[in-house]
Amino acid sequence: MQYIGINHDGDTWAAALHGTAPDGARVFPLAPVTDFWADADGWQEKALSLVEGAGSLSLERGTVTEVPLVPASARVICVGLNYKAHAAEGSYKDQELPPYPTLFGRWTASLSVGNVPVPVPGGEAGLDWEGEVAAYIGKRAESVTEDQAAEAIFGYSTFNDITARRAQKLTTQWTLGKNGDFTGPLGPLVSRDEVGDLRDGLEVRTRVNGSEVQHGNTRDMIFSVPAIISLISQTFTLHPGDVIATGTPDGVGYARTPQWLLQPGDTVEVEIERLGTLVTPIGEPSLRARA
Repeated sequence: MQYIGINHDGDTWAAALHGTAPDGARVFPLAPVTDFWADADGWQEKALSLVEGAGSLSLERGTVTEVPLVPASARVICVGLNYKAHAAEGSYKDQELPPYPTLFGRWTASLSVGNVPVPVPGGEAGLDWEGEVAAYIGKRAESVTEDQAAEAIFGYSTFNDITARRAQKLTTQWTLGKNGDFTGPLGPLVSRDEVGDLRDGLEVRTRVNGSEVQHGNTRDMIFSVPAIISLISQTFTLHPGDVIATGTPDGVGYARTPQWLLQPGDTVEVEIERLGTLVTPIGEPSLRARA
């Protein structure tokens, strides 16, 4: 089953997504986002019944305003340098890989969805792409083992960790460069039963204006998603609706010679096997007025 967030009935709702655009994708409103994440597994069963049932309330996807399927209280935890080839082109070139994942946070205010323009901040020469998989927590995870962590995952989506590199590199702390307005677009959430285990391998591709700039596979992650969740849960409890952005393959723009950064008018696509394609246009700094 696939899910999106929508503006509905004066609130932010979770909705089931059925079909594809050429066939007329339909949206089935389920519940306010907070209610959905309070019982994600239960809503999975209800969503299947709604989609299969005749006469269920549904809307055309093109008529709804999509928003991230993430509660305002969620923690968005990102993993840096989680593919060996990307680590080699970044901070760990010619160094031993770290024993623990590099973790940093995004605020939910930086999140967005597909087809929403992302402004280039005025002080940046451009923005950088980082196509990756996002994992969504579906069950409370406190001091869990890796096996328990795997069972706590509700599903996955495409994600683009769009980065303001100048701001990121000002200090050793990455928070500033990783929280630009609208720089965290998420695709539809696909339930775990339809995706499987990332350790078995999903192809991850990123394209800029149609040219492939990243091509990796999730089996090449240094730290698995269950290992990351287990580690985090030893320090603080993860709750349903929290998001783990699992890292990006090599091929980012700042590491190229010459450097290649996203400019207004560019379009970046993140295509991930079984998860679909996330499309993000890059816009002018003036778009920040929407934030």
